Amino acid sequence: MFQGKDDVLTLLVHLGYLAYSMEKKEVFIPNQEIEYEFATAIKGAGWEKAIAASEELLEATLQKDAEAVARGLEEIHGEASSILTYNNENSLSCAVSLAYFSARASYKIVRELPAGKGFADLVFLPRKNHLDKPAIVVELKWNQSAEGAISQILEKQYAKSLEGYAGKILLVGINYDKAAKSHQCIIQEVTK
Repeated sequence: MFQGKDDVLTLLVHLGYLAYSMEKKEVFIPNQEIEYEFATAIKGAGWEKAIAASEELLEATLQKDAEAVARGLEEIHGEASSILTYNNENSLSCAVSLAYFSARASYKIVRELPAGKGFADLVFLPRKNHLDKPAIVVELKWNQSAEGAISQILEKQYAKSLEGYAGKILLVGINYDKAAKSHQCIIQEVTK
């Protein structure tokens, strides 16, 4: 008998379809095989539009089209607000993770990666068969500035966390303005 969503998540963890992080107190998809099955399952459940938007968002990021990234995030954040508290940092982080769902095919995405002199909010590490793609370091800000997010990435040397990686790195600074309910984005390319 399931009393709520926690019971369902607990069952999925026990069956091995999800894993649980004691440190972060959250569940996650544990490996690429299960990610693939999850993606296959949602493709047949009417999620085609969301997946297409996610692919467009990744492509806009790789093309360094900051305005398109901000617009895409606004759409996803707006849709996710029905299931999340809209105006908090966790909501923004979840919305960004949802928005980049399709990136998981090419990237391993790590949240709160210990990096340099702090923790990078999101780091996209190219998978072995996608080493032609740049790594991506994302810093999220709330009622501050996208420029401040880029400055933090540089000042705290988050790119140093990409040990063993050599090539292009996209630094992505994202700010959410609570009053205007708008997103700003800056994308800067560096080479390691």
